[in-house]
Amino acid sequence: MDSYGDWLRGRTDEELAALVRARPELISPVPADLGALAARAAAPTSVSRALDRLDRGALATLEAAIVLPSATMTALKKALGPRVPEVVDRLTELGLLWPGRRRSHQVAPGVRAALREPAGLGPPAREALAVLPLDRLVPLAADLGLSTSFANAVGLAEVVAERLADPAALIDDAGPEARTALDRLVWGPPSGRIENARRTVRLDTAASPIERLLARGLLIATDERTVTLPREVGLYLRGGTLFRADVLTEPPLQGPERARRLTDQIASGQAFTALRLMEGLLDAWGLNPPPVLRSGGLGVRDLKAAAVLLDVPEQDAALLAELALAAGLLARDAEWTPTRSYDLWMLRGAAERWADLAGAWLDTDRVAGLAGGKDDRDKTVNALSDESIRTHAPRVRRETLAALAEGVAATEESVLERLAWRTPRRTGGLHSRLVTWTLREAAFLGVTGFGAKASYTDALLAGKDVTEPLSALLPEPVDHVLLQADLTAVAPGPLVPDLARELALTADVESTGGATVYRFSPESVRRAMDAGRTISELIDLLTRHSATPVPQPLAYLIEDVGRKHGRLRVGTALSYVRCDDPAVLDEILADRRAATLRLYRLAPTVLASRLSRQDLLEALRSVGFSPVPESAEGGLVVTRADAHRTETPARPPLEHDQAVDAEMAIAAVRALRAGEEAAAIGAPDGEPPRTPSMATIERLRAAIGTRVWIGYLDQQGQATSRIIEPVRVDGGYLTAYDRTKASVQRFTLHRITGIKDV
Repeated sequence: MDSYGDWLRGRTDEELAALVRARPELISPVPADLGALAARAAAPTSVSRALDRLDRGALATLEAAIVLPSATMTALKKALGPRVPEVVDRLTELGLLWPGRRRSHQVAPGVRAALREPAGLGPPAREALAVLPLDRLVPLAADLGLSTSFANAVGLAEVVAERLADPAALIDDAGPEARTALDRLVWGPPSGRIENARRTVRLDTAASPIERLLARGLLIATDERTVTLPREVGLYLRGGTLFRADVLTEPPLQGPERARRLTDQIASGQAFTALRLMEGLLDAWGLNPPPVLRSGGLGVRDLKAAAVLLDVPEQDAALLAELALAAGLLARDAEWTPTRSYDLWMLRGAAERWADLAGAWLDTDRVAGLAGGKDDRDKTVNALSDESIRTHAPRVRRETLAALAEGVAATEESVLERLAWRTPRRTGGLHSRLVTWTLREAAFLGVTGFGAKASYTDALLAGKDVTEPLSALLPEPVDHVLLQADLTAVAPGPLVPDLARELALTADVESTGGATVYRFSPESVRRAMDAGRTISELIDLLTRHSATPVPQPLAYLIEDVGRKHGRLRVGTALSYVRCDDPAVLDEILADRRAATLRLYRLAPTVLASRLSRQDLLEALRSVGFSPVPESAEGGLVVTRADAHRTETPARPPLEHDQAVDAEMAIAAVRALRAGEEAAAIGAPDGEPPRTPSMATIERLRAAIGTRVWIGYLDQQGQATSRIIEPVRVDGGYLTAYDRTKASVQRFTLHRITGIKDV
């Protein structure tokens, strides 16, 4: 093939379809013809995107094709190994490598410019010498014993480059110290920095090892402070080897082997724990929503308080908060408040709830690991703030999980090494931190167990339903507890949602693990009664859901709190206390602890106070009474644990990598072929056809089933030529297959300027 464009034109439709599917940016929009496709494929942005998708073996093959004098299959195998043919086929399918003359493979236009230091080697001596002025080239050539009779720098640079093609004698003559300096640049980077690099240095006056190298052309100054090692010298010092190790083989994961059953047990157990922690966080924020910072985000103190409440590190608390926001369970109003979707989410099964959280984690661009760190302006990044957004985070998470394997508890170092091989152009400081955070978060959420992928992780990555395999691993919810005489209740497994909510309202969690222990106290029972529960409802709840009889101490506790509960009613005077039994009010007035409340009797059954209703409620409870708030109409004000809710915000659409399906690829190839044919035929006489209107319509009817040229006016009145296949003429319109656009189009008859045979 003479050119890259000619090679593309010679590809089959199936090969072109594979190209545009692998590189979807090439048909966004569809180019006019294959020549335009070749130009777009060589554009820097398109080449950069294609290179970003390559692994280290494919990149090394491209670098070898650039460096080797002749990139034949034999030469590539010798340089890289026997697996080169399959890599070459993949690069050819991507349009990054194409077979040129004499069976030598050539890189596509634009690739050479994108890979500036292929294989860690410097530029060819000819290119490096081209930047030197003539007055610097002349003494260099003279010191090398070369003719200086050339009248221009180009010819002199060519002669010096030919001499450097065999640098063995020059290197030996420079001495061992100079050889040591060269060895530091051999495997890249091939450039170094020195002061006054372009000074004139002669062989007889060179004093240092660097000067001896400059005087022999073994180092070439590219600017005032930079020297580079010519490619020919680097290849000689490497002994003809392009790479130190095998670059075509993916590094294996290092780590102990884990049984699949054990991995799934650990992962599913952690998945259940993550659900429990999420419920604890949002239930707490439903009661006391933390404020939104003026700059957005969650305050540092509120994050620390959440971590203490859940007994987890702050990084895990930040992850739960970010995950709740990403899943639509938390939203920003005046405060950070659970949404109404949270109540619906709680009604679903554990596996479904976990799938929602895991899917949101995979797709969110929010990075919890940034919380607590510093931004570019040295300011603290708050959780839930916009500063934690990184658009490439979803891709890094998926790539990291895809690099893991079932049955191997991979070390972090081996995962980073594998990802550096799979995506060598996407490495960097933040990328490595994102990988580390992904591994930690995956273990916290139950996506992995013991560092190995759980059996359901691949299904999660593929977007498949994971509820069935996960449900088989999660413990079945139970609808009973074991009540004990020490005012505790033991839940032998995860509770059904309704029972879990009622028990969390009536008792406090004392310990978690394989079983959850709840403890009843006067405060917890009063909390349930504040939410509207009565003595009989609580006793009935425990009787129905206890595998053992309700212990007498627990029944006494509930009845005792219930007798006191609501006997006092607090309203607004600023506030008042009302009780049907005057003796109870006498008891309050006689209690020295109530002296600070400044109570005074309005009637035998009413006391008034200058404190607000809420302050008076809390003060009376602190001295051992159990008052309840009263409305202005005298009714009981019931407070509920889920009183704070906000609307669920609309979730922005997920931005996935552009994809081209098979049908779209085929249609694009048809359009390219049609454009190529139109360009080859050329418009008749260089102008759109023009014929009388009536003759045009008659000829269009007669041309049904054949191909013709037509001239057509667009909305701006510009006439263009189209190759069409007329199908039908009726109602003032022509229906035809437009070969230029590779689709059926309707043309307005009065805009058609004329018709002519192809």
